[in-house]
Amino acid sequence: MHKNIAVIAAKNNQEAAQKKNFLIKKFGFKDIADHKKIDGADLLIAIGGDGLMLHLLHEYEANPLPIYGINCGTVGFLMNSFCEENFLENLAKAHESTLHPLRMNVTDIDGKKFSHIAINEIALLRQSSQAAKIKIEVNGQERIACLAADGVLVATSAGSTAYNLSAGGPIIPFGSEILALTTISPFRPRKWRGALLPASSKIKLEILDPTSRPTSATADSNEIRNVKEVLISEDRSITFKILFDPNHSLEERIIREQFTN
Repeated sequence: MHKNIAVIAAKNNQEAAQKKNFLIKKFGFKDIADHKKIDGADLLIAIGGDGLMLHLLHEYEANPLPIYGINCGTVGFLMNSFCEENFLENLAKAHESTLHPLRMNVTDIDGKKFSHIAINEIALLRQSSQAAKIKIEVNGQERIACLAADGVLVATSAGSTAYNLSAGGPIIPFGSEILALTTISPFRPRKWRGALLPASSKIKLEILDPTSRPTSATADSNEIRNVKEVLISEDRSITFKILFDPNHSLEERIIREQFTN
């Protein structure tokens, strides 16, 4: 059992604030009002929605701690249900799921370099009324000479039920070591919808005619505009740990999502 537990609640969420106050009063957990001050904590309890979880994973990229989420949001795919009576028991029995993020290294049309990680997906999107034109290479080999589309994304298994699913991409079972490469409203090749790739793949997305067909690249919430080239690969130097109640692991949630309407 973790000894030093800190509690963080989503801002402007009354329900999350009430649950945080309850846990602090009953169990003496540390109140973290400022998300950056976690000195001495060996476990974070995040009360809110998936957005809060993603924010915290990015916030503590350099010092990742296990996070147990309590859902007070909309979807709560990465969160747990809250049970006052059995809270400590559920926390002690929680299973740990590990995630390696994607990293995108971007060069824009001015030659500037950027680097960001993504827990869910990296997406390229057109910035104008014209379709983006993108050359796709995987492991140094050209796979699509010119994809004309609104964009394209690369999703992890954890992110496969988010934007990827909305774009028509597949749900990926957690632990399968697979990435989804999914097109967004493709025009040419019209029938190509994407591919499943080993997680070890090195993906290069080159924007064709980036000046007249400007394209942005986003890694979760970090956006770079007017990109020229995007290199994507799994960053195994970073390991995130998310805790789930028994029978509610990330693996089970991904399987269950495939059988819902």
